[in-house]
Amino acid sequence: MFSRSAVFSKVKACRAIRDCYHKLGILAEKERMVRVIVTGGAGFIGSALIRYLLGNRLAQVINLDALTYAANPQAVAEYADDPSYRFVRMDIGDGEAVASLLAETQPDGIIHLAAESHVDRSIDGPMAFLQTNILGTGVLLEAARSYWAGLSSERQAGFRFHHVSTDEVFGDLAAGEPAFTETTAYHPHSPYAASKAGSDHLVRAWGRTYGLPIVVTNCSNNFGPWQFPEKMIPLMILRMLQGQSLPVYGDGSNRRDWLYVEDHARALWTVFQRGRLGETYAIGGAGAERSNLEVVHQLCDLMDRKVPLSGRSYRASISFVTDRPGHDFRYAIDSGKIERELGWRAEHSFEDALGQTVDWYLAHRDWMDTLDPARRAGERLGVRS
Repeated sequence: MFSRSAVFSKVKACRAIRDCYHKLGILAEKERMVRVIVTGGAGFIGSALIRYLLGNRLAQVINLDALTYAANPQAVAEYADDPSYRFVRMDIGDGEAVASLLAETQPDGIIHLAAESHVDRSIDGPMAFLQTNILGTGVLLEAARSYWAGLSSERQAGFRFHHVSTDEVFGDLAAGEPAFTETTAYHPHSPYAASKAGSDHLVRAWGRTYGLPIVVTNCSNNFGPWQFPEKMIPLMILRMLQGQSLPVYGDGSNRRDWLYVEDHARALWTVFQRGRLGETYAIGGAGAERSNLEVVHQLCDLMDRKVPLSGRSYRASISFVTDRPGHDFRYAIDSGKIERELGWRAEHSFEDALGQTVDWYLAHRDWMDTLDPARRAGERLGVRS
């Protein structure tokens, strides 16, 4: 039998332990990892962002993706069993489902990347772009607004709705014209660009009218691992490996500012964490403006060294094809604002990143081989009949 004093001593110790656990629980809640919903997280840029966040233990991530043709769960498969990661197959246009997910998971913010994004496909079928990029964004905004309105004042202050957009909303530039900035007027030329411009306007309207804490980013052309081979760089690599011609639109003089996707992922998280509410940040590459033909030439030269053909260069396979209708001539981004305010800079040179990208695709030929041929880039898209 325990003595009376021994019992009191044990009770006191138990209370101390209980109080300690209670305090630790409060601290854990205050210091818990940020929880974010990433829409379109099985896509090219979204998956790069998720790999960055989970690989660096920066956030808990809920990946909301409808798994349309270009989505690729393999791009985040290494984190499938990570307790900080959850995948939810869901359409952003399903307002009830999105609202239920928000209520269940209680995120600290949303990084919205889900979108139809291929210009040529938007020329052939524009309504899908309006449905996802405009109406889907509107539904997501309303679900986010309702959820945010029900949070405590402290959690409301920490919430962010980060909308990820494109430089294509600005139209195009003439040779020698200054690069796009956050104040460049919108002048979209393709159904895709117009649908993204519409979504940008919706996000800013929800910020101004309802007070939803929003930030917007407009990026230049991304490239890197896991990009679906309908976009130029992976398409050219795939066609070289398959011994096909390398189609270049027009005369190849159209120019783009190229941003390595890993640099973009860092920029997105930087803006989500520290960007000023209601502001826009333009994100571009590090001196990476190139003509389409220059890029194809560099890809050919890299492949000549890494997977040489017998007796000829891949450059011999270049063919010039009918230009895309309404093809924007030039994009260029001035990243001065995000560099000055938030200290972000693109760390990868175009040449180094392009070499890494080619190496990645060569090491992952099996992934491209497993793509359903009906989903691959095949016949030419975006040509008016």
